[in-house]
Amino acid sequence: MTRIPFPAALLLAALLALSPAPSRAQDAGAGPALPDSPLVVERAEVPAAPAAHKSTGQKIAESLRAKGLSENLTITLISLLPIVELRGAIPVGHIIATDPDPSTRLGREDWLRAARIYLLAVVGNMLPVPFILWLLGPVSRLCMKIPLGKRFFDWLFARTRRKTAGIEKYEFFGLTVFVAIPLPVTGAWTGAMAGWLMGLKPLSAFFSILLGVMVAGVIMTVLSLMGWLGAAIAGTVLLVLLASVLLKSLRSNPA
Repeated sequence: MTRIPFPAALLLAALLALSPAPSRAQDAGAGPALPDSPLVVERAEVPAAPAAHKSTGQKIAESLRAKGLSENLTITLISLLPIVELRGAIPVGHIIATDPDPSTRLGREDWLRAARIYLLAVVGNMLPVPFILWLLGPVSRLCMKIPLGKRFFDWLFARTRRKTAGIEKYEFFGLTVFVAIPLPVTGAWTGAMAGWLMGLKPLSAFFSILLGVMVAGVIMTVLSLMGWLGAAIAGTVLLVLLASVLLKSLRSNPA
């Protein structure tokens, strides 16, 4: 038997170890050997980031803008809607009235634009209030003569009373605080119905709601410009001021 020198044997063993072993399919004669190439795994395509959720107000605003309405009229109209109101119109206003220079977000032009959006939203939100305060009584009495109308207004008034159960005794300022808190179903529409159900005089209820809408507008404007922290600070300060006025009123006019 021929002896192989140790270095040659070591080299031969290394070559045998590195050479690919035949697959079972090759052993069984099941076809040609596959080319010896590294395994390549295709990276799965990363799905595109989902589009940001659009609020009802933004969808309506985009539809109105597509029909050719101006920014000012669009903001006023969407703030008039019971679903959107001022608390939805102001953030949408800051979306459709784009900032031409984001580097100066809180510059003079930004504050002027914010003031314009604020005034338009307040005006739009207050437009239906006089009609609700002065016409809700006659219209509801007329409609309640019909079974379907009676069921609707019974549901509407019961729902409004549940939402405003804790403010009746505070009257003017209670209604103001209710409207000022920028949460769903606490806006001018519900406030107007609550004022009517509370028996407030229409003019007194109107100014109470106006004050609440203005406070809510400040909170939403700060939120749009400075984020949640700024809105929380502004809202806390304004609501504390309103609460202090309410307490003084209660102390000066005890029940």
